[in-house]
Amino acid sequence: MDLQSELLKSIWYAFTSLDVEQSGKVSKSQLKVLSHNLYTALNIPHDPVALEEHFKDNNNGPVSNQGYMPYLNKYILAKATEGTFSKEIFDELCWTLTSKKNFKPTIQHGLCSQKDCFKLFCLFNLLSEDRYPLVIIQPELEYLLKKISSAMSLDWDETLLEELLSQNVDLQDGMSVWEFLEHLSAGQLLRVESKEAFSLAVEDVFMEMYHNIIKKGYLLKKGHVRRNWQERWFVLKPSGLTYFVCEDLKEKKGEIPLEESCVVENLPDKEGRRCLFCVKTPNRTYEMSATNLKHRVDWVQAMQTVLRLRAEGKTSLHQELKLSRRKQRETLQRSHSNQSDNSEPTAVEASLHSASEQQRETERLEQHIESIIQKQREVEAKHKEEEKQEREKQQAMQIDLVRQLEEAKEAKEKMTATLTEMEKEVQQQKKRIHELELTQLKLEEALNAQIHARLEEDRIRQDLESQLAEEQAKLAELLLRQSQQETPAVRSQDDTSTKTRPINQQPEESSQPKTEEVPIHESASTAAPPSIQQPEESGHHNTEMLKHWTVQLNRLMKPIAPGDKSEHLPVKPTCPRQGQALTSTEFITKVQTGVGQEKGNGYSPSPPPQEEEE
Repeated sequence: MDLQSELLKSIWYAFTSLDVEQSGKVSKSQLKVLSHNLYTALNIPHDPVALEEHFKDNNNGPVSNQGYMPYLNKYILAKATEGTFSKEIFDELCWTLTSKKNFKPTIQHGLCSQKDCFKLFCLFNLLSEDRYPLVIIQPELEYLLKKISSAMSLDWDETLLEELLSQNVDLQDGMSVWEFLEHLSAGQLLRVESKEAFSLAVEDVFMEMYHNIIKKGYLLKKGHVRRNWQERWFVLKPSGLTYFVCEDLKEKKGEIPLEESCVVENLPDKEGRRCLFCVKTPNRTYEMSATNLKHRVDWVQAMQTVLRLRAEGKTSLHQELKLSRRKQRETLQRSHSNQSDNSEPTAVEASLHSASEQQRETERLEQHIESIIQKQREVEAKHKEEEKQEREKQQAMQIDLVRQLEEAKEAKEKMTATLTEMEKEVQQQKKRIHELELTQLKLEEALNAQIHARLEEDRIRQDLESQLAEEQAKLAELLLRQSQQETPAVRSQDDTSTKTRPINQQPEESSQPKTEEVPIHESASTAAPPSIQQPEESGHHNTEMLKHWTVQLNRLMKPIAPGDKSEHLPVKPTCPRQGQALTSTEFITKVQTGVGQEKGNGYSPSPPPQEEEE
């Protein structure tokens, strides 16, 4: 079946979905929208005027299917080129248009999801008969159900289909896509254990039959420039061998064209690699490594099958199998018709023999394909098992790592708590150290103050000692002077007292000053500083002092006659201590000095030696 016939099946669904009244005709405006969408999906330059020019003579209203077909063949299907567009996107556009009208919600609530229904829709169109309305006959339906059951690793139970056909006689001539989806979703065609397994099986069959994927899997490929080995995901189709980074098919790394001149052969082990094989093309040799010998055999056989298809000029393996099954059915029908017409037995036997040969060839080819597919599924199952084991191993490692991480977190938390406590203790120690430093500073200041006070006290003591020494020296000098002046002064006083005693007639008056002077002497003596008082006063010293006071009193008791010469009196213009009182010793010395000068020939205003020193 060519490309235009495949595209026309999907377009037929889209056209019939626009026929709401089921009259077989669609309005021009709807056809314009449909044509524009088909142009976009097929990647063809859009010509909006072509539809108007094609139907300019037809102004009677809607266009029928027969009227739209010439325009469709001329302007759309004739310009479609394989490889310039995505057929899956094109079929999805037509599915979207037809599912809005014909898809029942009960189908989606059953076994099939929306995506599964689209994939089954594409597989249905691939296996349906080339007559409209499109239906799938019983042999093709059995083939599809067997493929899906085999993908689920289950044996297909044909009794379900037989029961359904026996209950619905109309389905024996063919089943439409909506009837197929309805019965399959209701579980009347397959026994399914789970919806997930069914979806995976539909996906595998869809990739195999619709996208013509003969084999897929991981292989190690040797680089052309860097010459290193890299793991790549390979997809084998009749058009060639394509490899990607991983199985999500998002990043394509390259493609190996498989032509009639290509050769696939095994290689001996080398460079530490086993299960090697190569694909020799006219331009380059591609070296690859399988995981084991079985995988290498499967890949080599699959590539040789592709090379055989290319040599026979076939582009799709499943299309060729479909044509082979159709020819076989036609041969069987002709043989049955010949038997009914009582034709010659030899011709019937020849036709039956040729039909049986074709059937055996078809079965052999199908068995070969099934073996390749089964091997691929076994490889995929083993790969999934290895992935599962690896995933479990990774999960165990992850659990171990999580446990180690938790232990590390706990240790970290403990360490953090310890560090926090240590930091608190450090802060406390720092605070105590700071307080001790402050205390030390205060103690140092107190010590310095005490040292300064002690030094000041020592200095003051030294000053006092020096003053005491000076005072003692002065006292000694004073006593020396007093001793020197004692004898002449006593004598002069005695003479004066003998002369003045007859004149003095008032003893009461002379006694009163004496009684008054005694307290003065006592107060003066008590007012003297302790440093100049001698503790050992002898009786001789008291006698001498009494003599001095007697002389002083006698002098004070001398009357002053009127008109006496006052210039002979010793007058000192200034006091030796201004604003201060004289001590008794100073007073006595001053009086004695004045008396001595008076006995001399004149008054000397110079102060006594003690006053000069002071």
